[in-house]
Amino acid sequence: MTPTDADHALRALDEALALVSRDPRSGAAAGHRAVSWPDARETAARAGSGIRPRTHRIPLADALGEVLAQSLDALTDLPSFDTSAMDGWAVAGPGPWTVRPGGGVLAGSGRPEPLADGEAVRIATGARIPADTTAVIRSEHSRESGTQLHADRAVLTGQDIRPRGQECRSGDLLLPAGSLVTPAVLGLAAAAGYDELITRPRPRVEIMVLGDELLTEGRPHDGLIRDALSPMLGPWLTRLGAEVTATRRLGDDPAGAKALLDAVTGSDADLVVTTGGTASGPVDHVHPVLHEAGAELLVDGVAVRPGHPMLLARLGDREGGRHLVGLPGNPLAAVSGLLTLAEPLLRALAGRRQRPRYTVPVQGDVPGHPYDTRLVPVLLTDEHAVPLRYHGPAMLRGVAAADGLAVVPPHGARDGQDLEILDLPWVSGGCFT
Repeated sequence: MTPTDADHALRALDEALALVSRDPRSGAAAGHRAVSWPDARETAARAGSGIRPRTHRIPLADALGEVLAQSLDALTDLPSFDTSAMDGWAVAGPGPWTVRPGGGVLAGSGRPEPLADGEAVRIATGARIPADTTAVIRSEHSRESGTQLHADRAVLTGQDIRPRGQECRSGDLLLPAGSLVTPAVLGLAAAAGYDELITRPRPRVEIMVLGDELLTEGRPHDGLIRDALSPMLGPWLTRLGAEVTATRRLGDDPAGAKALLDAVTGSDADLVVTTGGTASGPVDHVHPVLHEAGAELLVDGVAVRPGHPMLLARLGDREGGRHLVGLPGNPLAAVSGLLTLAEPLLRALAGRRQRPRYTVPVQGDVPGHPYDTRLVPVLLTDEHAVPLRYHGPAMLRGVAAADGLAVVPPHGARDGQDLEILDLPWVSGGCFT
Protein backbone atom coordinates (compact mmCIF):
# COMPACT_ATOMS: atom_id res chain seq x y z
CA MET A 1 0.00 0.00 0.00
CA THR A 2 1.42 3.42 -0.98
CA PRO A 3 1.56 6.34 1.51
CA THR A 4 -1.33 8.01 -0.36
CA ASP A 5 -3.42 4.85 -0.21
CA ALA A 6 -2.65 4.52 3.50
CA ASP A 7 -3.76 8.12 4.11
CA HIS A 8 -7.05 7.49 2.29
CA ALA A 9 -7.60 4.30 4.28
CA LEU A 10 -6.97 6.11 7.58
CA ARG A 11 -9.38 8.87 6.60
CA ALA A 12 -12.06 6.39 5.66
CA LEU A 13 -11.59 4.56 8.95
CA ASP A 14 -11.79 7.83 10.92
CA GLU A 15 -15.02 8.80 9.20
CA ALA A 16 -16.55 5.37 9.68
CA LEU A 17 -15.70 5.33 13.37
CA ALA A 18 -17.09 8.84 13.74
CA LEU A 19 -20.42 7.80 12.29
CA VAL A 20 -20.85 4.90 14.68
CA SER A 21 -19.45 6.61 17.78
CA ARG A 22 -21.50 9.76 17.73
CA ASP A 23 -25.25 10.29 17.90
CA PRO A 24 -25.93 13.54 16.04
CA ARG A 25 -29.46 13.78 17.39
CA SER A 26 -28.44 13.88 21.05
CA GLY A 27 -25.02 15.52 20.77
CA ALA A 28 -23.59 12.85 23.08
CA ALA A 29 -20.06 11.60 22.56
CA ALA A 30 -18.95 8.38 24.23
CA GLY A 31 -21.45 8.97 27.02
CA HIS A 32 -20.27 12.52 27.78
CA ARG A 33 -22.27 15.74 27.47
CA ALA A 34 -19.90 17.11 24.86
CA VAL A 35 -19.71 20.89 24.41
CA SER A 36 -18.41 22.59 21.30
CA TRP A 37 -14.69 23.22 21.03
CA PRO A 38 -14.97 27.05 21.14
CA ASP A 39 -17.35 26.86 24.13
CA ALA A 40 -14.93 24.55 25.97
CA ARG A 41 -12.07 27.02 25.57
CA GLU A 42 -14.24 29.91 26.66
CA THR A 43 -15.42 27.97 29.72
CA ALA A 44 -11.82 27.23 30.70
CA ALA A 45 -10.77 30.87 30.35
CA ARG A 46 -13.81 32.04 32.33
CA ALA A 47 -13.09 29.52 35.09
CA GLY A 48 -9.54 30.80 35.51
CA SER A 49 -10.63 34.44 35.46
CA GLY A 50 -13.05 33.83 38.32
CA ILE A 51 -10.36 32.75 40.80
CA ARG A 52 -9.25 35.28 43.40
CA PRO A 53 -5.67 36.14 42.33
CA ARG A 54 -2.60 35.61 44.50
CA THR A 55 0.21 38.16 44.47
CA HIS A 56 3.74 38.34 45.82
CA ARG A 57 6.70 40.71 45.91
CA ILE A 58 9.63 39.23 44.05
CA PRO A 59 13.17 40.31 43.05
CA LEU A 60 13.61 41.40 39.46
CA ALA A 61 15.79 38.37 38.73
CA ASP A 62 12.92 36.01 39.60
CA ALA A 63 10.02 37.88 37.96
CA LEU A 64 10.54 36.80 34.35
CA GLY A 65 7.41 35.25 32.86
CA GLU A 66 5.07 36.43 35.63
CA VAL A 67 2.41 39.12 35.31
CA LEU A 68 2.43 42.54 36.94
CA ALA A 69 -0.13 42.71 39.73
CA GLN A 70 0.39 46.46 40.05
CA SER A 71 1.14 49.07 37.44
CA LEU A 72 4.77 49.92 36.78
CA ASP A 73 5.07 53.64 37.52
CA ALA A 74 8.17 55.76 36.98
CA LEU A 75 10.05 56.31 40.22
CA THR A 76 12.15 59.09 38.65
CA ASP A 77 12.57 61.05 35.46
CA LEU A 78 14.20 59.03 32.67
CA PRO A 79 16.84 60.04 32.01
CA SER A 80 17.25 61.63 35.41
CA PHE A 81 19.65 64.26 34.03
CA ASP A 82 20.59 65.62 30.61
CA THR A 83 22.93 63.07 29.01
CA SER A 84 25.01 62.79 25.88
CA ALA A 85 23.55 60.49 23.24
CA MET A 86 26.91 60.07 21.48
CA ASP A 87 30.67 60.04 21.98
CA GLY A 88 31.97 63.40 20.86
CA TRP A 89 32.22 67.00 22.07
CA ALA A 90 29.98 69.12 24.24
CA VAL A 91 30.12 72.67 22.90
CA ALA A 92 28.75 76.06 23.97
CA GLY A 93 27.83 78.77 21.50
CA PRO A 94 28.90 79.04 17.87
CA GLY A 95 32.16 77.54 16.62
CA PRO A 96 34.96 77.18 16.23
CA TRP A 97 35.47 76.24 19.87
CA THR A 98 38.46 76.23 22.17
CA VAL A 99 39.16 72.77 23.58
CA ARG A 100 39.14 72.75 27.36
CA PRO A 101 42.44 71.30 28.62
CA GLY A 102 42.42 68.21 30.79
CA GLY A 103 40.26 65.09 30.68
CA GLY A 104 36.80 64.78 29.20
CA VAL A 105 33.43 64.08 30.79
CA LEU A 106 32.82 60.35 31.37
CA ALA A 107 29.65 58.41 32.12
CA GLY A 108 29.20 57.94 35.85
CA SER A 109 31.40 60.88 36.81
CA GLY A 110 30.24 63.73 39.01
CA ARG A 111 28.68 66.99 37.87
CA PRO A 112 31.02 68.58 35.30
CA GLU A 113 32.05 72.21 35.28
CA PRO A 114 29.82 74.50 33.16
CA LEU A 115 31.03 75.40 29.69
CA ALA A 116 32.01 78.92 28.85
CA ASP A 117 30.79 80.42 25.59
CA GLY A 118 32.99 79.17 22.73
CA GLU A 119 34.35 76.25 24.76
CA ALA A 120 34.33 72.50 23.96
CA VAL A 121 35.03 69.42 26.07
CA ARG A 122 35.23 65.75 25.16
CA ILE A 123 32.19 63.75 26.34
CA ALA A 124 31.23 60.07 26.39
CA THR A 125 27.87 58.50 25.62
CA GLY A 126 25.71 58.55 28.74
CA ALA A 127 27.75 61.23 30.49
CA ARG A 128 26.12 64.17 32.24
CA ILE A 129 25.87 67.26 30.04
CA PRO A 130 27.77 70.29 31.41
CA ALA A 131 25.63 73.32 32.18
CA ASP A 132 25.28 75.86 29.32
CA THR A 133 26.01 73.23 26.64
CA THR A 134 24.49 74.12 23.26
CA ALA A 135 24.89 70.76 21.51
CA VAL A 136 26.93 67.59 21.26
CA ILE A 137 28.99 67.10 18.11
CA ARG A 138 29.76 63.50 17.19
CA SER A 139 33.44 62.63 16.97
CA GLU A 140 33.12 61.68 13.31
CA HIS A 141 31.55 65.05 12.48
CA SER A 142 34.38 67.16 13.93
CA ARG A 143 38.11 67.83 13.55
CA GLU A 144 40.74 69.34 15.83
CA SER A 145 43.27 71.91 14.76
CA GLY A 146 45.66 72.65 17.61
CA THR A 147 43.49 73.84 20.48
CA GLN A 148 40.56 74.57 18.17
CA LEU A 149 37.58 72.30 17.36
CA HIS A 150 35.76 72.65 14.04
CA ALA A 151 32.45 71.08 12.97
CA ASP A 152 32.21 69.42 9.57
CA ARG A 153 28.51 70.15 9.28
CA ALA A 154 25.87 72.48 10.67
CA VAL A 155 25.35 72.26 14.44
CA LEU A 156 21.74 72.38 15.69
CA THR A 157 20.90 73.48 19.20
CA GLY A 158 20.21 70.45 21.39
CA GLN A 159 21.47 67.85 18.92
CA ASP A 160 22.51 64.48 20.37
CA ILE A 161 21.45 65.50 23.87
CA ARG A 162 18.93 63.34 25.71
CA PRO A 163 17.10 65.85 27.89
CA ARG A 164 16.02 64.96 31.40
CA GLY A 165 12.60 63.29 31.35
CA GLN A 166 12.68 62.56 27.60
CA GLU A 167 11.34 59.01 28.14
CA CYS A 168 9.16 59.67 31.17
CA ARG A 169 8.55 61.91 34.15
CA SER A 170 8.40 60.67 37.73
CA GLY A 171 4.97 59.15 38.37
CA ASP A 172 4.21 58.39 34.71
CA LEU A 173 2.55 55.05 33.95
CA LEU A 174 5.13 52.86 32.23
CA LEU A 175 3.10 49.63 32.02
CA PRO A 176 -0.35 48.70 33.33
CA ALA A 177 -1.12 45.86 35.71
CA GLY A 178 -1.59 42.64 33.76
CA SER A 179 1.51 43.13 31.62
CA LEU A 180 3.73 40.08 31.11
CA VAL A 181 7.22 40.49 32.56
CA THR A 182 9.47 40.00 29.55
CA PRO A 183 13.22 40.62 29.36
CA ALA A 184 12.46 44.12 28.04
CA VAL A 185 10.16 44.78 31.01
CA LEU A 186 12.95 43.74 33.38
CA GLY A 187 15.25 46.22 31.69
CA LEU A 188 12.66 49.00 31.90
CA ALA A 189 11.95 48.25 35.58
CA ALA A 190 15.66 48.32 36.39
CA ALA A 191 16.16 51.57 34.50
CA ALA A 192 13.22 53.05 36.42
CA GLY A 193 14.84 52.13 39.75
CA TYR A 194 12.96 48.98 40.75
CA ASP A 195 14.62 46.19 42.70
CA GLU A 196 11.41 44.16 43.19
CA LEU A 197 8.07 43.79 41.45
CA ILE A 198 4.62 42.82 42.70
CA THR A 199 3.42 40.07 40.40
CA ARG A 200 0.97 37.21 40.12
CA PRO A 201 2.92 33.99 40.65
CA ARG A 202 2.84 31.15 38.19
CA PRO A 203 -0.09 28.77 38.72
CA ARG A 204 1.02 25.61 40.53
CA VAL A 205 0.27 22.36 38.68
CA GLU A 206 0.46 18.76 39.86
CA ILE A 207 0.39 15.99 37.24
CA MET A 208 -1.14 12.54 37.79
CA VAL A 209 -0.36 9.96 35.11
CA LEU A 210 -2.79 7.05 35.38
CA GLY A 211 -2.36 3.54 34.02
CA ASP A 212 -0.98 0.08 34.80
CA GLU A 213 0.30 -0.44 31.26
CA LEU A 214 3.00 2.25 31.36
CA LEU A 215 6.75 1.63 31.37
CA THR A 216 9.21 4.26 32.57
CA GLU A 217 12.21 2.87 30.67
CA GLY A 218 13.18 0.44 27.95
CA ARG A 219 11.27 -0.74 24.92
CA PRO A 220 7.54 -1.59 24.86
CA HIS A 221 6.90 -5.30 25.37
CA ASP A 222 4.28 -7.83 26.44
CA GLY A 223 1.32 -5.44 26.19
CA LEU A 224 3.14 -2.67 28.05
CA ILE A 225 3.89 0.70 26.46
CA ARG A 226 6.26 3.54 27.30
CA ASP A 227 4.92 6.43 29.31
CA ALA A 228 5.11 9.23 26.72
CA LEU A 229 3.11 11.71 28.80
CA SER A 230 5.31 12.16 31.89
CA PRO A 231 8.33 13.40 29.88
CA MET A 232 6.10 15.67 27.78
CA LEU A 233 3.53 17.23 30.09
CA GLY A 234 5.81 18.85 32.67
CA PRO A 235 7.92 20.82 30.16
CA TRP A 236 4.83 21.65 28.10
CA LEU A 237 2.96 23.05 31.09
CA THR A 238 6.06 24.95 32.16
CA ARG A 239 6.18 26.60 28.74
CA LEU A 240 2.54 27.53 29.24
CA GLY A 241 3.56 29.49 32.33
CA ALA A 242 2.91 26.97 35.09
CA GLU A 243 5.06 25.88 38.00
CA VAL A 244 4.92 22.08 37.92
CA THR A 245 5.24 20.95 41.53
CA ALA A 246 5.14 17.17 40.98
CA THR A 247 4.53 14.41 38.43
CA ARG A 248 3.17 11.20 39.93
CA ARG A 249 2.23 7.85 38.40
CA LEU A 250 -0.82 6.05 39.75
CA GLY A 251 -2.15 2.60 38.97
CA ASP A 252 -5.62 1.65 37.79
CA ASP A 253 -6.27 -0.40 40.94
CA PRO A 254 -8.24 0.72 44.03
CA ALA A 255 -5.02 2.01 45.58
CA GLY A 256 -4.52 4.25 42.56
CA ALA A 257 -8.08 5.52 42.82
CA LYS A 258 -7.56 6.26 46.52
CA ALA A 259 -4.32 8.12 45.77
CA LEU A 260 -6.11 10.13 43.10
CA LEU A 261 -8.87 11.05 45.54
CA ASP A 262 -6.27 12.11 48.10
CA ALA A 263 -4.55 14.26 45.49
CA VAL A 264 -7.78 15.84 44.31
CA THR A 265 -8.86 16.70 47.84
CA GLY A 266 -5.48 17.44 49.40
CA SER A 267 -3.24 18.94 46.73
CA ASP A 268 -2.28 22.58 47.20
CA ALA A 269 -1.81 22.99 43.44
CA ASP A 270 -3.99 25.49 41.57
CA LEU A 271 -4.50 22.87 38.89
CA VAL A 272 -4.38 19.08 38.97
CA VAL A 273 -3.82 17.49 35.55
CA THR A 274 -4.69 13.83 35.09
CA THR A 275 -4.05 11.62 32.09
CA GLY A 276 -6.27 8.72 31.15
CA GLY A 277 -9.32 7.46 32.99
CA THR A 278 -11.69 10.11 31.62
CA ALA A 279 -13.85 7.77 29.51
CA SER A 280 -16.27 5.13 30.77
CA GLY A 281 -14.11 2.02 30.93
CA PRO A 282 -14.06 -0.45 33.82
CA VAL A 283 -10.93 1.10 35.38
CA ASP A 284 -11.59 4.75 34.55
CA HIS A 285 -11.56 6.35 37.99
CA VAL A 286 -11.63 10.07 37.26
CA HIS A 287 -15.39 10.58 37.15
CA PRO A 288 -16.09 8.53 40.31
CA VAL A 289 -13.29 10.31 42.17
CA LEU A 290 -14.60 13.72 41.15
CA HIS A 291 -18.09 12.73 42.27
CA GLU A 292 -16.79 11.54 45.64
CA ALA A 293 -14.78 14.76 46.03
CA GLY A 294 -17.87 16.88 45.41
CA ALA A 295 -16.32 18.52 42.35
CA GLU A 296 -18.34 20.54 39.86
CA LEU A 297 -17.94 19.39 36.27
CA LEU A 298 -17.62 22.44 34.04
CA VAL A 299 -16.77 20.54 30.86
CA ASP A 300 -17.50 16.84 30.48
CA GLY A 301 -16.46 15.93 26.96
CA VAL A 302 -15.65 18.22 24.04
CA ALA A 303 -16.75 17.90 20.43
CA VAL A 304 -13.18 17.70 19.17
CA ARG A 305 -11.00 14.97 17.65
CA PRO A 306 -8.71 13.76 18.99
CA GLY A 307 -9.42 14.15 22.67
CA HIS A 308 -13.21 14.24 23.01
CA PRO A 309 -13.31 12.60 26.53
CA MET A 310 -11.35 15.51 28.11
CA LEU A 311 -12.92 17.27 31.10
CA LEU A 312 -12.63 20.30 33.36
CA ALA A 313 -13.80 20.32 36.98
CA ARG A 314 -13.85 22.90 39.75
CA LEU A 315 -12.62 21.75 43.14
CA GLY A 316 -13.97 23.97 45.91
CA ASP A 317 -15.69 27.34 45.77
CA ARG A 318 -15.75 29.61 42.75
CA GLU A 319 -13.34 32.32 43.88
CA GLY A 320 -10.79 30.40 45.91
CA GLY A 321 -11.15 26.94 44.45
CA ARG A 322 -8.80 24.80 42.42
CA HIS A 323 -9.36 23.01 39.13
CA LEU A 324 -8.72 19.66 37.53
CA VAL A 325 -8.16 19.09 33.83
CA GLY A 326 -8.62 15.47 32.81
CA LEU A 327 -6.69 14.62 29.66
CA PRO A 328 -7.27 11.47 27.60
CA GLY A 329 -4.53 8.86 27.83
CA ASN A 330 -3.60 8.81 24.14
CA PRO A 331 -0.69 11.22 23.58
CA LEU A 332 -2.05 13.41 20.77
CA ALA A 333 -5.47 13.41 22.43
CA ALA A 334 -3.74 14.68 25.58
CA VAL A 335 -2.10 17.44 23.54
CA SER A 336 -5.54 18.38 22.27
CA GLY A 337 -6.73 18.64 25.88
CA LEU A 338 -3.75 20.83 26.81
CA LEU A 339 -4.51 23.29 24.04
CA THR A 340 -8.28 23.19 24.50
CA LEU A 341 -8.63 23.40 28.29
CA ALA A 342 -5.30 23.73 30.10
CA GLU A 343 -3.80 26.62 28.13
CA PRO A 344 -6.75 29.06 28.38
CA LEU A 345 -7.26 28.12 32.03
CA LEU A 346 -3.59 28.67 32.93
CA ARG A 347 -3.38 31.95 31.05
CA ALA A 348 -6.40 33.23 32.96
CA LEU A 349 -5.05 31.97 36.31
CA ALA A 350 -1.78 33.78 35.63
CA GLY A 351 -3.55 36.99 34.68
CA ARG A 352 -2.34 36.84 31.09
CA ARG A 353 -4.53 37.75 28.16
CA GLN A 354 -5.61 34.99 25.83
CA ARG A 355 -3.56 34.55 22.69
CA PRO A 356 -4.67 36.63 19.69
CA ARG A 357 -6.41 34.45 17.12
CA TYR A 358 -5.08 34.25 13.61
CA THR A 359 -5.72 32.18 10.50
CA VAL A 360 -3.57 30.75 7.72
CA PRO A 361 -4.75 29.28 4.38
CA VAL A 362 -4.37 25.52 4.35
CA GLN A 363 -2.53 23.69 1.60
CA GLY A 364 -4.69 20.93 0.17
CA ASP A 365 -8.05 19.57 1.23
CA VAL A 366 -8.35 18.43 4.85
CA PRO A 367 -10.98 15.81 5.73
CA GLY A 368 -13.16 16.61 8.70
CA HIS A 369 -15.20 14.79 11.29
CA PRO A 370 -18.92 14.72 10.47
CA TYR A 371 -19.86 16.57 13.67
CA ASP A 372 -16.75 17.57 15.63
CA THR A 373 -13.85 20.00 15.27
CA ARG A 374 -10.54 18.38 14.36
CA LEU A 375 -7.10 19.54 15.50
CA VAL A 376 -4.50 18.63 12.88
CA PRO A 377 -0.71 19.15 13.23
CA VAL A 378 0.59 21.53 10.56
CA LEU A 379 3.87 22.94 9.36
CA LEU A 380 3.75 26.69 8.66
CA THR A 381 5.39 28.05 5.52
CA ASP A 382 5.49 31.66 4.36
CA GLU A 383 2.09 31.20 2.74
CA HIS A 384 0.34 28.07 3.97
CA ALA A 385 -0.38 25.64 6.77
CA VAL A 386 0.70 22.23 5.51
CA PRO A 387 -1.08 19.30 7.24
CA LEU A 388 1.21 16.57 8.51
CA ARG A 389 0.68 12.83 8.55
CA TYR A 390 0.64 10.67 11.67
CA HIS A 391 -2.12 12.53 13.44
CA GLY A 392 -3.95 9.63 15.08
CA PRO A 393 -4.92 10.00 18.76
CA ALA A 394 -2.04 7.78 19.93
CA MET A 395 0.59 9.34 17.63
CA LEU A 396 3.15 12.03 18.43
CA ARG A 397 5.19 11.84 15.23
CA GLY A 398 3.12 14.52 13.51
CA VAL A 399 2.99 17.04 16.34
CA ALA A 400 6.70 16.57 17.08
CA ALA A 401 7.45 17.99 13.61
CA ALA A 402 4.69 20.63 13.72
CA ASP A 403 4.62 24.38 14.25
CA GLY A 404 1.00 24.34 15.40
CA LEU A 405 -2.36 22.65 15.16
CA ALA A 406 -4.95 23.75 12.61
CA VAL A 407 -8.56 23.97 13.76
CA VAL A 408 -10.55 22.09 11.14
CA PRO A 409 -14.34 22.62 11.27
CA PRO A 410 -16.84 19.77 10.92
CA HIS A 411 -16.93 18.31 7.40
CA GLY A 412 -13.38 19.49 6.68
CA ALA A 413 -11.67 22.31 4.81
CA ARG A 414 -10.90 23.02 1.19
CA ASP A 415 -7.55 23.90 -0.32
CA GLY A 416 -6.80 27.57 0.44
CA GLN A 417 -9.43 27.89 3.18
CA ASP A 418 -8.33 30.01 6.16
CA LEU A 419 -7.99 27.94 9.33
CA GLU A 420 -7.31 29.10 12.87
CA ILE A 421 -3.86 28.04 14.09
CA LEU A 422 -3.00 27.06 17.66
CA ASP A 423 0.68 27.83 18.20
CA LEU A 424 2.86 25.33 19.98
CA PRO A 425 4.57 27.10 22.90
CA TRP A 426 8.15 26.37 21.88
CA VAL A 427 7.48 27.69 18.36
CA SER A 428 5.65 30.87 19.41
CA GLY A 429 8.04 31.61 22.27
CA GLY A 430 5.69 30.40 25.00
CA CYS A 431 6.27 31.64 28.51
CA PHE A 432 9.73 32.59 29.71
CA THR A 433 11.31 29.94 31.89
